Amino acid sequence: MCTNYAAARRDQLFRHFGIEPPDSPWRDEVYKDYPAPIIRRAVDSNQADVATFGMVPRKHIPPGVRVFDTMNARAETVGEKRSFSGAWKHQQLCLVPCNAFYEPNYESGKAVRWRINMANGEPFAIAGLWRDWNEGEGGNEFSFTMLTVNSSEHPLMRRFHKPGDEKRSVVIVRPADYESWLTSRSMDEARSFLNLFPSGLMHAEACPAPPRASKSTAAAPKEEAEK
Repeated sequence: MCTNYAAARRDQLFRHFGIEPPDSPWRDEVYKDYPAPIIRRAVDSNQADVATFGMVPRKHIPPGVRVFDTMNARAETVGEKRSFSGAWKHQQLCLVPCNAFYEPNYESGKAVRWRINMANGEPFAIAGLWRDWNEGEGGNEFSFTMLTVNSSEHPLMRRFHKPGDEKRSVVIVRPADYESWLTSRSMDEARSFLNLFPSGLMHAEACPAPPRASKSTAAAPKEEAEK
């Protein structure tokens, strides 16, 4: 599972993914309800949009309903859960371009934040789902979730999360499969991409957490995000 990640920069969307970046800004560090770029299929080509991390943004949770998290969707039950089933059945698939994602490691007896990325240092993409929300005069806005699979047998990803908790990992899509994933024509075809990524192609190390931005400034890009 993933609730915090480093989004790809604007220049990387063009250079690595071949996509023109959207106009709206985003921060390097992404948390729940923060805006971030996604790549999705639109008509007959791919495009990048800024969307909210979490399939159901907090502002769309009805009053009186306990706040719940939708940053991750389990591959095993994605077609059954109300928050995700519509997007899954309609094949609203997306790529979430990243530089890294973060998970807690408890091997020292306490939670230590680790950064996971590609061994070659290149940006990569996580399999996701998107949906849109009618915001009235504000037009439509997008939100997204990341798909996860069990990782109890994965040499690297089984090292994260609390002892006793199920081990989960986001689904990293191989670059050669980007187009095939986005254009999947059935749920069965899409499910064929929901696999663990080879640990030998990944790198992980402990890293300190940076100061977290307030929600009022979450949409403002960091200076380095424009480089």
